[in-house]
Amino acid sequence: MSTETPMYKLVSGTLLKTLMERTGTGERITGRKLAAKVGVPHGTIGALTSGAQQLLPEDKAKAVAEAIGVDFLVLWIPMERAGRAFVPAQVAV
Repeated sequence: MSTETPMYKLVSGTLLKTLMERTGTGERITGRKLAAKVGVPHGTIGALTSGAQQLLPEDKAKAVAEAIGVDFLVLWIPMERAGRAFVPAQVAV
């Protein structure tokens, strides 16, 4: 049995930005406030919205969704489905 923390991939940085502009309560949340609620450095939120970072551990991903008032799977894709690991497409260098 693996003790690794499940990771989740952000659906879209643009979607996260849009949802931060109007959360489930109808209010806007800044990257700094979201980071403080989630317990991550504010640079992490900036990296997620810009696309520089796409992955978060399950607890942090759930905290992001909860803080902006949306269903967890609206924003996040499980890295494992049906026992298969999600492998992002490779980018040519």
